Amino acid sequence: MKTKKIDYILFAAVIALVLLGLLFVYSASRYSAEQTYGNEYFFVVKQSIGAAIGLVTMFAAIHINLDFVKKLWIAGVVISCVLLALVFVPGIGVENYGARRWIGVGGFSLQPSEIAKFAYVLFCAVCMSKWDMSKLHSYLPQIAVGLVFCGLIIAEPNMSITMCMAMLMVIMLYLGGLKWKYFLLMLIPLALAVPLLIIAEPYRLQRLFAFINPWASPKDEGYQLIQSLYALGGGGWFGVGLFNSRQKYRFLPFAESDFIFSVIGEEIGLFGCLAVFTLYMTVVFRGVRIAVNSSNKFYCYLAGGISAVIAVQSILNFAVVTGSIPPTGLPLPFVSYGGTSLVVFMTAAGILLNLSSKVNENGIAGGVKWNT
Repeated sequence: MKTKKIDYILFAAVIALVLLGLLFVYSASRYSAEQTYGNEYFFVVKQSIGAAIGLVTMFAAIHINLDFVKKLWIAGVVISCVLLALVFVPGIGVENYGARRWIGVGGFSLQPSEIAKFAYVLFCAVCMSKWDMSKLHSYLPQIAVGLVFCGLIIAEPNMSITMCMAMLMVIMLYLGGLKWKYFLLMLIPLALAVPLLIIAEPYRLQRLFAFINPWASPKDEGYQLIQSLYALGGGGWFGVGLFNSRQKYRFLPFAESDFIFSVIGEEIGLFGCLAVFTLYMTVVFRGVRIAVNSSNKFYCYLAGGISAVIAVQSILNFAVVTGSIPPTGLPLPFVSYGGTSLVVFMTAAGILLNLSSKVNENGIAGGVKWNT
């Protein structure tokens, strides 16, 4: 059997992030896990199971026939819509913290919005590789599917993933070559929708005020951001040492998931954060390189879209924990606690690695005429 020549730098960066995630999920959660479940390994064991499943799906994705993946473009959208709708069904959808974002399956939960992002990328990649993208009507199905996904996700409600999906939609349309005048026409209603969505829900407005001045409500809406800043500031240049975070002792909410980067900053400092940031830059850069060097339109758009999801979600998470944008729940890819997110992102990384083998087989294709 012929061994695929994958991008081993990309592979190493992804595995490094997954292992880093396991390490810090344990560090950030061991106290709360011990207090809540009587087992300090509770969260890291579940995350390890997710990583093991993700490793299997990643290697399967490396070897899967991409022509078969291409045929799933409609099925991916339909399945995602069904799953996103199922979260609202009593007895199937699971409600946590006032939001219905998960589907309960036995002792496990599934977050459909994590799947929907990549299903959208696949749909767009096929559309843009099959149709004449110089025509405005060629973009209408992509816009329609993106808006449907955004509508279903915001209804959960999940403002953060909705923002991520909207940004992804803009990026995919840009990659497809949508003219600037049409971009402006689309961006205006999107820009107007953001303040309307914030005003529509009082808690979002409170979060916005907390972002502007967290010290105005240090025990309420501003609490999480203040604790995150305490963690990052306390880490200094080199951190307080691995496993020595103070904020994880139930001062910082969601320390093992959405705000795990705060614990990373506290324990290994600014230089450690820069190292983690470099790993993400490596993954995104190698993904973009695969897209640019592909001689196939579908491969190019698929690689570009997967890279965009990783880049957008990582940047939004970094921005939240550092107080650069209003607080919102969004996992850090490959690192934050969450089985669905980990498995889906590792599978997507496997597709990227599969695409990298095609670039290696076909040679550097930048500037040549694309095949469809």
